[in-house]
Amino acid sequence: MRCVIARFPFELTKSGVLESMRGIKPEPGTGESVIIGRRHYPVKQVGQVITRQDRRDFSAGEVLRAMTQLGFTCRTLPTAAPVRILSSLQQASAMLGTPVSV
Repeated sequence: MRCVIARFPFELTKSGVLESMRGIKPEPGTGESVIIGRRHYPVKQVGQVITRQDRRDFSAGEVLRAMTQLGFTCRTLPTAAPVRILSSLQQASAMLGTPVSV
């Protein structure tokens, strides 16, 4: 499959990615990851290994898109709960320790 990562075209195959990642130990990470075999690899580590480019040259989204198209399972960061913005009256009430009504 042809894909563009960091403005460079690459011909990637699932078997080629599996071969490239063979023997590579996953780095610890809490961000987006790609499951290759039975291991969870950080997206940037996978991108660096398969493209041989510096991690600063490409985004995690580019690698996630390519790995998803090749059929790998990708995990993204969980989205944060929406932040509730208090009015000035609610904020003052909260600072005084009284219950805030919505």
